[in-house]
Amino acid sequence: MRRGTNLPAVGGFNQTVILDLIRRSTEGVSRVEIADTTGLSQQTISNVARRLLDDGLITEAGKHIQGPGKPRMMLELRARSRFAVGVHLDPAIMTYVVIDLRGAIVAHSQVRTPEAGRPAEVIETMAASVEAILAASGVDRSLVIGVGIASPGPIDATRGIVVDPPLLEGWKDVPLRDALATATGMPVLLEKDVNAAAVAEIWLAGTQSENFAFFYLGTGIGIGLALGGEVLRGATGNAGEGGTLVVPGAGLPASRRSEKLGHLATPGYLVDQAVEAGLLEPRSAGHPSAESGFSDLVALADGGNELAAGILDRAAGLIGASLVTVVNLLDVDRVVFGGPFWEQVSARFLPIIAAVVNGSPDRVTRHPVELGGSGIGDDVAAVGAACLVLDTALSPRPSALLIGN
Repeated sequence: MRRGTNLPAVGGFNQTVILDLIRRSTEGVSRVEIADTTGLSQQTISNVARRLLDDGLITEAGKHIQGPGKPRMMLELRARSRFAVGVHLDPAIMTYVVIDLRGAIVAHSQVRTPEAGRPAEVIETMAASVEAILAASGVDRSLVIGVGIASPGPIDATRGIVVDPPLLEGWKDVPLRDALATATGMPVLLEKDVNAAAVAEIWLAGTQSENFAFFYLGTGIGIGLALGGEVLRGATGNAGEGGTLVVPGAGLPASRRSEKLGHLATPGYLVDQAVEAGLLEPRSAGHPSAESGFSDLVALADGGNELAAGILDRAAGLIGASLVTVVNLLDVDRVVFGGPFWEQVSARFLPIIAAVVNGSPDRVTRHPVELGGSGIGDDVAAVGAACLVLDTALSPRPSALLIGN
């Protein structure tokens, strides 16, 4: 929990500090407890609380008697006072969510991604879907803070541009943020998908861990990073390119494109390995997508096919070996797994990955690493994109204290 300051010039920062504390308290919090936690004066807290009450962001939830003395008035978040929309742009599936201030999903929808080589059509579909989910949710549009987009990288976060994602053909220097803002008339933020997933974990998992890696298994592979409770984005917002991690060369498929994890453990490449092994039919114009091919591969492995199980188990081992490098480099104590394809393989992958990470002789850090799936589910990137909007508007950031800001 961040400490506040009593300097009069930083009322905005103090307001986010107090609102964030109230948001994280499920049973409400008193002004006295806020003072004890934040170090702010009672006068500052009273002024901020009044502004939050006037804005409808919080409510007084009755008095609480705790020992001798005057009963304390409890302050609670009005979760349905504001909302945010999250959009996840994946090469296969586009996911939309509306969430409230506590991160609860109010509405959810999914559509197949239109022809990826036509960004203008995808953006048009995206804008129409945002309007549709808001209408279906019944949320008053005036209470929507904005829209967050989770996109495959690389992106230019400053300019809101999707630069040239390898799995989105034709998406070179697409001004996605501004195009969607123009189409919807709402503020829009653009974030890399794995970073959005890490934002969701921070917002909705509370203080469970401040230092973690989020392994994202979608059409591609990414690793979102959080240190000290803050997402590590890098100089251009493109940290976390997990697919470029190089894995040990022993026992890899002879026909591999490279030793990069993205060429060995993504669903599409695992399907290709199954096709080469004669387990699946080759993909063609009329053949099911890599998405359905991956489901077929998992079903074969779960049904006892040793060759299919070997392909998946090898991928899990390679993921574990890659995460050893991440753990050594950043000293994280937790790895969270999620993404559109994770749930299908979680029961098979997780024990293998955990054994590799915690049993590796190459581990430098000796503390145990907790590994587990995200409780947010397959929608984690879309939820994270919406949380990003709330986080930007409502979470305390020390950079807000800089004179230049």
